[in-house]
Amino acid sequence: MFIETGAGSILCDPWVNPAYFGSWFPFPDNEPLDWDRLGKPDYLFVSHLHRDHFDAAFLRDRISKKATVLLPEYPTSQLEDELRELGFTSFLRTVSDEVHELDGGLKIMIQALTSPTDGPIGDSSIWVEYDGVRLLNQNDARPTDLSRFAELGHVHAHLLQFSGAIWYPMVYELPHAAKTAFGKQKRERQFDRTVRYIDDLKASYVFPIAGPPCFLDDKLWQFNDIHGDEGNIFPDQQVFLDHIAGLGYDNGVLLLPGSVSDVSTDDVKTSHPVPDVREFFASKAEYLRDLAERKRPALEAEKATWSHPEIDVLAELKRRIEPIMEESEYIAGGIGGPVRFDLLGTDSEEVVESIVFDFPANEIRIAADEKVRYRFRTERRLIEHLIHIDEGDWVNSLFLSCRFSAARIGQYNEFVYAFFKCLSEERINYAEGWYAEQKPDAEDIDLDGWTVQRRCPHLKADLGRFGKVEDGVLTCQMHGWKWNLGSGKCITSAGHEIRSSKAE
Repeated sequence: MFIETGAGSILCDPWVNPAYFGSWFPFPDNEPLDWDRLGKPDYLFVSHLHRDHFDAAFLRDRISKKATVLLPEYPTSQLEDELRELGFTSFLRTVSDEVHELDGGLKIMIQALTSPTDGPIGDSSIWVEYDGVRLLNQNDARPTDLSRFAELGHVHAHLLQFSGAIWYPMVYELPHAAKTAFGKQKRERQFDRTVRYIDDLKASYVFPIAGPPCFLDDKLWQFNDIHGDEGNIFPDQQVFLDHIAGLGYDNGVLLLPGSVSDVSTDDVKTSHPVPDVREFFASKAEYLRDLAERKRPALEAEKATWSHPEIDVLAELKRRIEPIMEESEYIAGGIGGPVRFDLLGTDSEEVVESIVFDFPANEIRIAADEKVRYRFRTERRLIEHLIHIDEGDWVNSLFLSCRFSAARIGQYNEFVYAFFKCLSEERINYAEGWYAEQKPDAEDIDLDGWTVQRRCPHLKADLGRFGKVEDGVLTCQMHGWKWNLGSGKCITSAGHEIRSSKAE
């Protein structure tokens, strides 16, 4: 997103190169844009470190280092450290939820989210005001509410995520009918959450952005929403705008790479690089096939870098990750058992090695004949590559690539994924402290015949606004977590019980 004002320009999250082991590509393709111009902004805003937002190679090679980085107030310095390594030297360290006045009357505010489950340890939104026009680029961020932005005055342009950015449920080893049903639920929750945010802010115009990616590798082709699959979690911009139009919203604005919207306090005028936007999306399958052919050389070149057979995977995992396990008392206790990785041969389903992360014993070892509640299957060369590049966040690499399958016994366990995004001393210590500091919520509310605690046990969303009760089951529409109100037990994950009772 390139924001131009009379007091300077802000480039937000430039992403061009494929991400996550070459799985995700920008849709539509934005490489042909005039990056000689767009790459020379006055300010750069990178919302978070997910690689479909933080494109290190592109930032290094194509974005001017004269830009001042608008830095979210994150608990770790990793975003700043990585940007400095790429050559950026000018930083404005913002304070979360505080308005900063820049030169020429330009105002910005960045709200940083800092729980271990927000992005890769952090996500953020940027609010911009110039000459009475206000814009909120919410991007991927999922704040519990948007009241802080609303306090600053009516927002004219609200840009926010609407499509999937996860591996669930596609990678789970489930019957096709079950996978479709879970996917349909996920898709509906995504739309419901986005509409809730739209209703919260009541902006003049709504711009669906931050998704979906497209999948150009033959192995992942089925993830594109071109097959009539109602369980696909990656609907595109036109699908979402048609959805909210059916709900009575007439203020949606669609953007393609190269589209330009001129936003004022009372109007928006948009031009597009194609003559007919709806026809562009109607021809989506053909467009993706052509794009896959054009990108095939880049994808094959990336695949050629993955194999490192000289690496002793077990020995390196023990050396690098066992010390992290020993520091993760809270998270390891939340996992509560072993997690197995079955490593496959290249382009094969043959298991060549099975390795267990034994959290109760703080040990990584060869798998024995034992039951595990969580099991992942992926090619050995992908783990070799993670070791080779010293990757400290397997969520922001392996899991988002969707180049694996997963199986579990029982409920979802967020601690499993929290651990694998915290494979550094700085991250694990922050996450341990965050979880340890969470306190029970003492305030109750009445919700559809039930008295429940006001704050969601997952990430503290206000259930008075995001809670929905059907047949004795509470769903928090922020992330789709569910509770049986009769027992207080979480249906979605282990732990996270809720305080609930029938209202008098």
